[in-house]
Amino acid sequence: FPGQVGTGGELSPAEARRVACAAGMVQQEPGGAAGLAAAAGEAAAGTAEVRLSRRRWVVVLLFSSYSLCNAFQWIQYSSINNVFLRFYGVSAFAIDWLSMSYMLTYIPLLFPVAWLLDKRGLRLIALAGSALNALGAWVKLGSLKPHLFPVTVLGQVICSLAQVFILGMPSHIASVWFGSHEVSTACSIAVFGNQLGIAVGFLVPPVLVPNVEDVEKLAYHISIMFFMTAGVATALFILVVIVFKEKPLHPPSRAQALIQSRPPEEYSYVQSILRLLRNANFLLLMVTYGLNTGCFYALSTLLNRMVIHHYPGEEVNAGRIGLTIILSGMVGALISGIWLDRTKTYKQTTLVVYIMSLAGMIAYTFTLSLGHLWVVFVTAGMLGFFMTGYLPLGFEFAAELTYPESEGTSSGLLNVSAQVFGIAFTISQGQIMDRYGTKAGNIFLCSFLFLGTVMTAFIKADLRRQQANLDNEQTVIRSGERPEGPRSSSAPTGCSAQ
Repeated sequence: FPGQVGTGGELSPAEARRVACAAGMVQQEPGGAAGLAAAAGEAAAGTAEVRLSRRRWVVVLLFSSYSLCNAFQWIQYSSINNVFLRFYGVSAFAIDWLSMSYMLTYIPLLFPVAWLLDKRGLRLIALAGSALNALGAWVKLGSLKPHLFPVTVLGQVICSLAQVFILGMPSHIASVWFGSHEVSTACSIAVFGNQLGIAVGFLVPPVLVPNVEDVEKLAYHISIMFFMTAGVATALFILVVIVFKEKPLHPPSRAQALIQSRPPEEYSYVQSILRLLRNANFLLLMVTYGLNTGCFYALSTLLNRMVIHHYPGEEVNAGRIGLTIILSGMVGALISGIWLDRTKTYKQTTLVVYIMSLAGMIAYTFTLSLGHLWVVFVTAGMLGFFMTGYLPLGFEFAAELTYPESEGTSSGLLNVSAQVFGIAFTISQGQIMDRYGTKAGNIFLCSFLFLGTVMTAFIKADLRRQQANLDNEQTVIRSGERPEGPRSSSAPTGCSAQ
């Protein structure tokens, strides 16, 4: 952070205090021992060894994999809504709640889980998330009779608990394990797994569970899907136990070194939340992220109903349309992450992607009923590229606006907003579709995407994390060292693995 270098390449106590105060980490109380200690820690972070661990790619890919499995379990009922509706003999609204349970559970449990993430770290959260995901998958195997709908609800609720330990982690994993030149790409890869899980959830259930009349045959096909899911979830949990580590031996960036140098007793979780809620730019982003992602949740949950309404008997193609939305969104997310790492144009990129999400939703709304499935595939792909591609953008923009606060807390608040809007939009759009048709329901979503676009334009690009990296690179250069980066002397080509 800003501060002139003292003699010998080290910060003086006064200069160190200015460094720490600029980071918002200590109170400016002259002579305070705690403040001086924190300032000394900040100064030490300026010259800490920065090194990238090869394990970082294993960690992010493993997280992405069990996030994939959890997302698959979220959408596996909605993607064949009509099949489960007939098998269990319940209403379409009851099946919709199997998806909405993920949204409802997240809201009250965000703050306890985010507190655990800050106090106990990544490994405990990863173990809890992957364990609950596997447990929920096994519970569902006890629901293979039409009268056992409450058991499948219990299994889905357990999986929804796992999701609370998953959704807020991408930006945190990216910051703790990855350098400043690759952090946005890493976040995109972490989100990538969740989106791929939704894609598989749209594609696989219609194939594994055909819409047959015989209840016994239907139960057999459902059991195959549940057994496969439970096996994969269990294998991933075992891998997390063996492979997943808390953090690398060395901080991967100057910004992360600053955070790790902060004394633990100095951090207040409640104060962190209060600071976030006083950050006007973050509050705007929280609402706009919720509007966009809530629209995506509603669209994903109700997609099968929309497509079957206009194209009866096309359950498999309904799943393929969902797959198209997610796959194109994954490409959009990856491109967005690479673009952000190269340009750091967070505000401009977020606004453009939001505008294009609105355009895609409008195109999808007015082509769904034309009677040509190939047109629906094209417009759904356009919509997915931007709407799903927006998800990692929101995480990374929030991390920039709120540094040095915990990425887990900021991401968690974004996700709470998304769950609240997701529940409201899913229920509202479902009711509108029942009364006025699918076009009216989709226009309802378009109106909120327009509101989100306007609000995004008012967010100020206060890129605090980037400024921290730039200021510390300047400090290190003045002290005779080379800055952290892709070719830093502290992170040579043969970076050591943890």
